Amino acid sequence: MPVEQPVPVVRQLRLVVEAVDHDAAVAFFRDALGLREEAAFSGEGDARVVILDAGRATLEIANPAQKRMIDEVEVRRQVAPRIRVAFEVDDAEATTARLVAAGASEVAPPTRTPWQSLNSRLDAPADLHITVFEELATPDDGDHAGDDGDH
Repeated sequence: MPVEQPVPVVRQLRLVVEAVDHDAAVAFFRDALGLREEAAFSGEGDARVVILDAGRATLEIANPAQKRMIDEVEVRRQVAPRIRVAFEVDDAEATTARLVAAGASEVAPPTRTPWQSLNSRLDAPADLHITVFEELATPDDGDHAGDDGDH
C-alpha cells in the first residue's frame, strides 16, 4: 500500500522585482502606495533589497483570451505585458491620483468592470505594469463571491 504524501503548503508568495532605480521604486511602492516595510538587507557591492508587505497574495493564472479581455475592459486596448501586478486598495481614484503624483504613468483611469470593481492601470517604477483595484461588491453580495476583482 503506497504511503500518502502530505499536501505541500505554500506559506507566502514573494514577487522579486529588479529595480535599476532602487530608491525610486522603494519610495513609490512603500511611501506612495503604502506597502509596509517588513525587512531590508544590504550586502557587498551596493546590493540592496527591501521586502514590502502587500497583504494577502494570490496567483492569478489567465489564458491569453482572458488577458486580452481584461485589457479590453480596463484599457480598451492591449497593453499589459505577460506579467501584471494588481493591488487591492480602499479608494482606487485617490490611490491612482497619488501614484501618478509619485511618478507613475496613467495608462487608463479608474474604470468600472463587469466584475464590480473599479480598476486603473499604471506604468510604475521598476518597469512594472500595475492595476489598482477597489472592490465595489463584497462576496456577501452574491454574484461575485470569490472574485478578487481583477479578472
